[in-house]
Amino acid sequence: MAQKISITLEENLLAYIDSQTQNRSKFINEVLAKSCKEQQLQELRDAYIKQAQDEDEQKEIDLWDSTAGDNLANEAD
Repeated sequence: MAQKISITLEENLLAYIDSQTQNRSKFINEVLAKSCKEQQLQELRDAYIKQAQDEDEQKEIDLWDSTAGDNLANEAD
């Protein structure tokens, strides 16, 4: 649901927006949505890096990897 708000922008920023589009709201929404998505992706990357550096987490993953494959070769016979 869209909300109407009032914001104050520097003159140069408003001039830039106006040079890029005729629909200020759509432009600002797109820029903010892109920024939000980039931030979420960075947080996800950081979480994966943290997980990869966690020795206990890696031991747990290795355990699951070895357990998940148990007896798969025997079932194919």
